[in-house]
Amino acid sequence: MVTASIMNGPGFWIMYAVLLVGLMYFMAIRPQSKEKKRMAELMSSIAVGDSILTSSGFYGVVIDMTDDTVIVEFGSNKNCRIPMQKTAIVQVEKPEV
Repeated sequence: MVTASIMNGPGFWIMYAVLLVGLMYFMAIRPQSKEKKRMAELMSSIAVGDSILTSSGFYGVVIDMTDDTVIVEFGSNKNCRIPMQKTAIVQVEKPEV
């Protein structure tokens, strides 16, 4: 009888709601904010001369930049230069000095 009254009480439902909110925070919100922070650091670290990987799978070298766009040179053909948004960059590799 005691367990039945605990399961029906308002304290149980409050603890259940707190548990669900906590679980949602650690499963969805926290990893998403970590990824957003990592991408912001990646975008701020891009410089001219960096080798990059785009979201479509192309490798290239940054040859010019503005606030939100970069001009990327693809392959060994010096005529293949494409402007693209910084958000399309998923990986940056700094040139070895």
